[in-house]
Formats: sequence, structure tokens, C-alpha cells
Amino acid sequence: MVKREVADGIHRIEHAAVNVYLIEDQDGVTLVDTGLPATFRHIVAALRDIGRTPADMRAVLLTHAHFDHVGSAARVRDRWGVPVLVHDGDRALAAHPYRYTRERNPLRYPLRYPRSVTVLGRMALAGALVVRGLADILSLEAGSRLPVPGRPRVVFTPGHTLGHCALHLPERDVVLSGDALVTLDPYTGGKGPQIVAGAATADSPMALASLAALTDTGARSVLPGHGEPWTGGVAAAVEFAVRAGPH
Repeated sequence: MVKREVADGIHRIEHAAVNVYLIEDQDGVTLVDTGLPATFRHIVAALRDIGRTPADMRAVLLTHAHFDHVGSAARVRDRWGVPVLVHDGDRALAAHPYRYTRERNPLRYPLRYPRSVTVLGRMALAGALVVRGLADILSLEAGSRLPVPGRPRVVFTPGHTLGHCALHLPERDVVLSGDALVTLDPYTGGKGPQIVAGAATADSPMALASLAALTDTGARSVLPGHGEPWTGGVAAAVEFAVRAGPH
């Protein structure tokens, strides 16, 4: 598990090849994505490491509702009474996180991309096969600035899922891209800016088109759902991702 400050007041928790972020300010903490079931204990530890407690957490924002991003969401909400928000396009997926649309059969990928086996194995050991969904979830409205710590702006970036959203923090020159743009694809093991393979992406052409919304943020740093942060400017990251294309 890696926990470190990757931007002003933003802390990255990397567990089982999935990133979770804590955004803090004077009003408390916002949790962005929740990883897998076993990630919960790392969230607790990270809060303690930055001098916070669960009582400081104000909201959980889900960039999308795939199983590896909602894995601890129900537990955080039920134990700590924290509201969980996701775009309405992913509301049904949040309740049933394995019922997602994809372009290709994921079972073929470990044979074609052996580097993915280690990554997918780590995810399985962290509970990827036993994720609990959640209903009664609140809505993320595209274009809005949320009244939670960090005051992120919701950037609608569909394609990976139909309700995928990134989160832009203009005062901190950062965009949290979720899986709209990653620097590690769990299904191929490939590194560098790219969209996620068709094994877990609903519509790759739509995902590539949505990268323009990330470019429009003009952010210097990109904090992805998988892989290392990118600090070379969002425009350059998008250029790499477009060039890499779908897999």
C-alpha cells in the first residue's frame, strides 16, 4: 500500500493496483473512489496518518461504479454515515457492480497480455470477486462544483462507463481522471497514459472523445484511477492516450 501527498492536500492510497484519493481542507475530507473490500483498512490507516478520523469525512465521490472503485463504499457509508455520490448514469451499476457493459471478453486478456496476470491477481486477493453493491446513492451532477472538501467540479467523461465523471480542482491545478484516463491498464499491464481496454470499457470511441473534456481543464497534474500520477500536463497525457488508442 502506498499513501503519499501527490498534490496540495490530496493524498493517494494505492492498493491492489487501484488508486483511492483523500482530499482535505479546513472543512474535512472527501474520499474519491473506495477501491476493493480489503482497501478499507488502508483508508482507515491513511486517515490516521494525516491526522484525521472518520468523523472528518464529509462525502465519498465515485468517478464510476465498477467493482474495483465501489469495493469499500457500502462499508464506509454504513459504518461512518458518509454520503456516497455517483452520476445517475452509473446508479444501477453501483447497485450491481458486476453488471457492466464491455466491448470484449475479459477472459481473453490474460492470455494475450501475460503482464496483466499479476495485476488481476492482486485485485482478486483484495476482494474483487466479493464486492457488495449499494443503492440509495446520491447524484453527481455534471458541471457542478460540489460543496465538499476541495470543492471539485464534476467533469462528465462517459465511455469507460456511461456515467463516468472526472473531478477537477482548479485551485490545485489537478484533475482526478478516474478510469477515463489511466497510466496503468489492469487488463493489459500496459503503462503510460491510455484509456482502459475493452475488457472493462463500454464504448472506446466515446471514451476517446471524452478525453477532450479532460484537456479542457488545463490541469497540470492528472491523478488516475490506476497507475502513477502524471505531472506533465493533461494535454500531453491525452495526446499519448489518443495515440495509444483502444485495446
